[in-house]
Amino acid sequence: MARKINFLGIEIDSLTMAESVSKALDLVKGGGTHQHVVVNAAKIVSAMHDDSLKRTISDCAMVNADGQSIVWASRLLGQGLPERVAGIDFMDQMLRAAAAKSLSVYLLGASADVVSAVAEKVRDMGVSVVGFHDGFWRKDMSDEEMASIICDTQADLVFVALPSPFKENFLRDQLQRMNARLSIGVGGSFDVMAGVTSRAPKWMQTFGLEWLHRLLQEPRRMFMRYLVGNSRFIYYVVREFVTMKRRTFSK
Repeated sequence: MARKINFLGIEIDSLTMAESVSKALDLVKGGGTHQHVVVNAAKIVSAMHDDSLKRTISDCAMVNADGQSIVWASRLLGQGLPERVAGIDFMDQMLRAAAAKSLSVYLLGASADVVSAVAEKVRDMGVSVVGFHDGFWRKDMSDEEMASIICDTQADLVFVALPSPFKENFLRDQLQRMNARLSIGVGGSFDVMAGVTSRAPKWMQTFGLEWLHRLLQEPRRMFMRYLVGNSRFIYYVVREFVTMKRRTFSK
């Protein structure tokens, strides 16, 4: 069984990207319905103050560390996640696997223009896109109706590009009704794939600064998430480190 670590109260799969794709495909092959989530520093902090979000993450079949800061902090705390599994990279790898294994895909989220552009790009990858819808369905229908539409397509994989915790809660509540093998929250990945926003240069990704790139692109939306959330994350990691050292010295 794959190892998990308990990071500030959140269970995270200790997997590389290749191992994560392998586990995801095993879940698809094994049947049932499963939810995948990635966590970054801001989501960890949110979950520490939101019991509902924390339970939702805990109930997911797979939890990957999206943020480089989590990987570094896990090593500081002696838990050692092997590497970052960024949501957008995981989506790319799963789409390539879907093309190779003839898995069908449904795309949900972002604006109508963006999700339509993403559907075209995904089809160009050789993937069977059985349907797509923008992220504003609540103007016309309930979550249950949206989930039933997805169910009717018999999609194997569902990629959901919505803000957090909206996407986590939607997937938690509608997972069985959608009846897809694996549902994956991908945040702003559709916007990047459609070219609406850009991804940080490789050097910023390497140095854990992808959050700064997103903050500069969307300062109003990302300010609270990154500057406030990241500051709290550092505080909680340092507090846990000090507690851990005190326990060690007291033995």
